Amino acid sequence: MPTITSANVANAIVKLVAVDALPALVSNLVMGNLVNRDYEPTLANAGDTVNVPIPPTLVANNIAEGGTVQTQNPNLGNAQIVLNTHAEATFQIPDVTKVLAVPDLLRLYMQPAVVAIAESIETDILSLYSQFSSNAAVGTAGVALIEGTVDAAETALFSAKVPASASKYLVVDPISYSALRQIPRFSEYYSAGDAGLRALVDGAVGKIKDFFVFRSQLVQTTGSGPVNTHNLAFARDAIGLVIRRLPQPLPGTGAIAEYAEMGNFGIRVIMSYQPNTLAQQFTVDVLYGTAVLRNSFGVQVNS
Repeated sequence: MPTITSANVANAIVKLVAVDALPALVSNLVMGNLVNRDYEPTLANAGDTVNVPIPPTLVANNIAEGGTVQTQNPNLGNAQIVLNTHAEATFQIPDVTKVLAVPDLLRLYMQPAVVAIAESIETDILSLYSQFSSNAAVGTAGVALIEGTVDAAETALFSAKVPASASKYLVVDPISYSALRQIPRFSEYYSAGDAGLRALVDGAVGKIKDFFVFRSQLVQTTGSGPVNTHNLAFARDAIGLVIRRLPQPLPGTGAIAEYAEMGNFGIRVIMSYQPNTLAQQFTVDVLYGTAVLRNSFGVQVNS
């Protein structure tokens, strides 16, 4: 049986925090769970650039009898995502040994830290709306979303040759979400069946016009009188999110770090002792970058 030492206990505490922190982070993400995530468990530093290859476009050649093939020299596209955001949330626990006996106490401390990081990631992704210029924006500032606006967004993505097999998403603010679930044809059982019943009773829009519909409190707005809400309709490959491991603290500095990875997400949890407050300090941090990968795979949906 291994000997219980202070070092073992310290490592156990950090692992306990890391195991609880990552699922909480993922559950608080909307956009982060929908976009293309190119993640490898490799170490990286702030400012590093990740190159994401984009498939080239080829054309079909109608070869006549006795003819020859038409050789094409496609250029592999490339999108660069800079790891320019090092988001962290730090909190202190006066009596850290209590977290081993009372796990709910740890969650009480950790939840605000995780939510803060999730909001940072969501805000950065949703702020990319202005870069979708390939397709003309649909909808009007200050005007509630209607069925025709959603239809126009789906048509724009189809015209941009988004593969029919690719899932398409519509992320809107709470007011727009409310407007969508009040569209009679989609919110009544007699016209939409079980989907309409869920919208009416459970409040879940589900799917409209081939879009999986989600709502976020962090959808970006601009202007005033009227305010322009920049909802987004997109396919997964429209946006890329890259997360990389941060290095371990220097040995002998008194800090202990643990990694947690799940579903192409990775975070680092660091525990250190703060003599000024006589408390253990925990830092949950993540290094990430986000960028538009395929401009034509997204469209602004204004409301």
